[in-house]
Amino acid sequence: MLDQFERYLREEGKKENTIKGYIYNISVFLKWFDESKGIKFKKLHRENIQEYISFLRTVKQAKPKTVNTKLNALVKFNQFLIETKIQQEMIITKKDYLKVQPQYASLAKVELKDVEKFRQLILESNNKRNYALITLLAYAGLRISEALSLKMQDFNLISREITVWNGKGDKYRIVFMSDKVKTALQSWLKERKQKRIYSDYLFVSNRNKPLNRTTVNKLFKAYSERLHKDITPHDLRHFFCSHAISRGMSVHEVANQAGHSNIHTTLLYTNPTKDELIEKMNQL
Repeated sequence: MLDQFERYLREEGKKENTIKGYIYNISVFLKWFDESKGIKFKKLHRENIQEYISFLRTVKQAKPKTVNTKLNALVKFNQFLIETKIQQEMIITKKDYLKVQPQYASLAKVELKDVEKFRQLILESNNKRNYALITLLAYAGLRISEALSLKMQDFNLISREITVWNGKGDKYRIVFMSDKVKTALQSWLKERKQKRIYSDYLFVSNRNKPLNRTTVNKLFKAYSERLHKDITPHDLRHFFCSHAISRGMSVHEVANQAGHSNIHTTLLYTNPTKDELIEKMNQL
């Protein structure tokens, strides 16, 4: 059934990471069902969903946001079961979602000094590819999936424009590059030419294949240990949004650059950081 569900998601044009997330969450639910019920799963029942929510909250002590992520996967699974005639009705509603306290503190947790130290360490390792990638994430606001999907025709150093396509390929946004981004890309392009790399993808592995997330995650893990601070690719995106607003870019300009579909996401970066909030609390 999971194989069918995966095909269904691919036919819908879902992004690879979205598909992996859905499959993982449904496999966890099916494992719970198998272990707790002891019979083969046939279809979704509302009573089972309510029991599963209780299991997640009490046994797993999952946070509301985590529970809602799993419920979101089950909603999509429910739709799949209906469309494949396995089930007739939707048994999960929005009322089942747990209420989540709105985020107030800014999502950014790394500061300018952290980012610059990170970039310098990579620069001194003499890896122009990694330096260009890190600079692109921190100073252009791209998602890691967007950066790794960039092709050679997707950017123009003269006009300083980067075309970022989404997973379905039918939508795009134009991102503008700063001097830092332009310089880092020029260095990497020069090295590509010297190494005679002719891949369509901007970022490639040592085997001339498109660079993947696993390699990037190992890179971040290694440098996080040297920095004594955990930094992920998404942390650099958070840094970009917060840093851009602090440097005078408007919320709408940052939303456009980062590709936020909801302006309220961007507004979070106008809030103080967690450390700043704690400091203010200490003044009470």
